[in-house]
Amino acid sequence: MLKISVVIPALNEERNIPHVLSRIPRETHEVIVVDGLSVDRTIEVAHRMRPDVRIVRQTRRGKGNALACGFEAATGDLIAMIDADGSADPAEIPRCVAALVEGADFAKGTRFAVGGGSSDITRLRKLGNTCLTGFFNISYGRKYSDLCYGYNVFWRKFVSVLDLDATSPAPVDGTPLWGDGFEVETLIHVRVAKAGLRVAEVPSFEYSRIHGVSNLHAARDGLRVVRTMLAEREGARQKAKTLPVPSPIPECAPAENPVLPAAAASLIPHGRFLK
Repeated sequence: MLKISVVIPALNEERNIPHVLSRIPRETHEVIVVDGLSVDRTIEVAHRMRPDVRIVRQTRRGKGNALACGFEAATGDLIAMIDADGSADPAEIPRCVAALVEGADFAKGTRFAVGGGSSDITRLRKLGNTCLTGFFNISYGRKYSDLCYGYNVFWRKFVSVLDLDATSPAPVDGTPLWGDGFEVETLIHVRVAKAGLRVAEVPSFEYSRIHGVSNLHAARDGLRVVRTMLAEREGARQKAKTLPVPSPIPECAPAENPVLPAAAASLIPHGRFLK
């Protein structure tokens, strides 16, 4: 049976974490809550809701660093990224797992496919997402319908491809390291594209945050997304000038005789391959 590690970055989410944990299938191999030095009862509530939860303290600040720490701690065959604010439904994980078993290296949620949707996105954010997604597709030769959405499930063996830094100390001047912020989701997909991994988009529904206020800022974080795409593209060109052509990354073969959780037995169509 495939082992699934669910990684949940959390910062002061004591009112939302019960809803998220209650929706995770009980047969999940492990649930990792990455705590960003919460000052509320996030950790206590997580333990009460799911006694087997693993708590990991992130090494710096920001969602990107939290994900890096969670990925490093994961021990399953697959890793699922879930937000702690209640906007993503963990019950959709089996749908993504099925896409991976069918041959994808990476399963990406999309709000803009049949079966997906959002009760949270505004017209301005949707327009921004459309522009950013189009720029990404042109820059990296992909056919995504929804770049700025963080529901992702992938084979753990590809963590090294993402090349996220979980161990470096925080700079003394407080400057975040590359990929430590919300731009991490774009950074992940840029590196997935550069590695030539096969991605399947899977319909997903985005709900409104249950409690609290999001730290996301559409204009500021949109600019960070653009900067990430441009910087990674320029970095790839500079490397190409100085390094020999690398050997291609071997294609991912589905596990032999994979067994999915029972919840995956009656899935709707899982997704469409983008590459």
